[in-house]
Amino acid sequence: MKQILSLFLLVFVCGTLFAQPKYEIRASWITTLGGMDWPRQKARNAAGIQRQKEELRTILDRLKAGNFNTVLLQTRLRGDMIYPSAIEGFAEALTGSEGRNPGYDPLAFAIEECHKRGMELHAWIVTIPVGNDRQVSLMGRNSVVRKQRTICKHYQGSWYLDPGNPGTKDYLSRIVKEIVSRYDVDGIHFDYIRYPENARKFPDSDTFRKYGNGKSLQQWRRDNVTAIVRQLYHDIKAIKPWVKVSSSPIGKYDDTNRYPSRGWNALNAVYQDAQQWLREGIHDALFPMMYFKDNQFYPFALDWEENRAGRWVVPGLGIYFLSPAEGNWPLSEVVRQISFTREIGLDGQAYFRNRFLMDNTKRLWEELTEDFYAYPALVPPMTWMDNVPPSVPTHPTMDVSHRGEMTFGWSASVDNQSLPVTYRLYASDTHPIDTNDPHCLVETNIREPHYIYKLELPWMQRRYYGVTAVDRFGNESELLELNAASDADLPLLNDGNTLKIPATDGVQYISILTPVGIEVLRLAYAPSTHIDQLPAGYYLVRTIDKDGRETSVGAILK
Repeated sequence: MKQILSLFLLVFVCGTLFAQPKYEIRASWITTLGGMDWPRQKARNAAGIQRQKEELRTILDRLKAGNFNTVLLQTRLRGDMIYPSAIEGFAEALTGSEGRNPGYDPLAFAIEECHKRGMELHAWIVTIPVGNDRQVSLMGRNSVVRKQRTICKHYQGSWYLDPGNPGTKDYLSRIVKEIVSRYDVDGIHFDYIRYPENARKFPDSDTFRKYGNGKSLQQWRRDNVTAIVRQLYHDIKAIKPWVKVSSSPIGKYDDTNRYPSRGWNALNAVYQDAQQWLREGIHDALFPMMYFKDNQFYPFALDWEENRAGRWVVPGLGIYFLSPAEGNWPLSEVVRQISFTREIGLDGQAYFRNRFLMDNTKRLWEELTEDFYAYPALVPPMTWMDNVPPSVPTHPTMDVSHRGEMTFGWSASVDNQSLPVTYRLYASDTHPIDTNDPHCLVETNIREPHYIYKLELPWMQRRYYGVTAVDRFGNESELLELNAASDADLPLLNDGNTLKIPATDGVQYISILTPVGIEVLRLAYAPSTHIDQLPAGYYLVRTIDKDGRETSVGAILK
């Protein structure tokens, strides 16, 4: 089995390494606990608030530049929050003091900044743990242990909500309702929605006696977790059906026919029946924590793919193991895992933790941005909730200014559920524009029916532009061409690095300009001219005669 799997990996990695899909979830977990990923700066005064905000902007700018589209931001840490909650207090990580108000709303700020960059924000909720003894002590009267002691259990130096107590379900329901009703989150992401490690000794015998109803302890515990998941899913969808519900279960669901889990799996060790959540339709996505290598990764990735039940599975990759202080994995291990997840048709990749992306550990960031994520990708449409795209935009307008800007406009589209729509701008040097080609994506999250495209570099220009409308579920309309191809299109005059212009009486110079009329090169006229020095891009070509008259003769596309 090992030899067959290794040979399969070698063949497909060599053949399909850098395919660029249009739809692919590219996510990063940003850990706020202890400021491990953010915030390193403390918000103790006005200057500290600005430093903390700028720190997050820098992270999000990097992720945007790397063509990531999803941020999993730790919002509930250990029984405390990064937003002003009526249920739990502020997290120590924000100010250095448990419960202290940072002077702004970090969750609202993060959502706004993610949306500015066309990225989704999913509020990451650590679900069952409520803190170790020190953390609970610092929370004081704001701790759920003090407020609702009957739903809490003390186990191995830490406190947990008791999944078998119906009050736990109600308590967590209040939290997700608060977040979803108050914030424009794109998703709610549950972490640790399970029993703790070594769960066989978890002190819930009293709850089991009261609520067990004749089930085995193991099945009762699985049913408890599933009941919580079911309740929270329906609570979220009742408020905003477009909000994506996901979790990060243990990366091995159970033993497989291909390979054993060595006793550490979701189903039996911590009582997460995560594949049942997919089958029942009470999850939109899973981000299984597949922080393993070799045959502890690949057989279990195949198992998730085979049991996804039409929902998304996005393996979480343990890139912290690249660090010499952790596992000192070679970069090739993560490269193979990304390649494998693409090859078998899973829905993307998520990375734990964000710091190791930002630090370019073992050159991972370079590998991603130069090869795997060279072009943008989109979060897939959530068609099981809604599969009707908005109306196609109409009435295109397009204006090119001499300030290096192109202004596009169109009429607003209409959604079948009367929800706001966003727009995607596409551009191509060939006609018709292929909207399935991620290379053609220019902007993925335009909020209004107009857009100003700044041509900062000549090679940002394309010959043809178009726009589509997208609803809150990700359904995309057909393309509206903003400038259709016609017989009046300027002819292309170059063959690679050779520019050819037919002989014309009186012509002295050739002028090469950007699409907004800025001259970048002037050459003495010749019927055939080398243009090796010209960067890649789209240019206009004019001839200039001895009297200084200019004539447009065509274009260059390199």
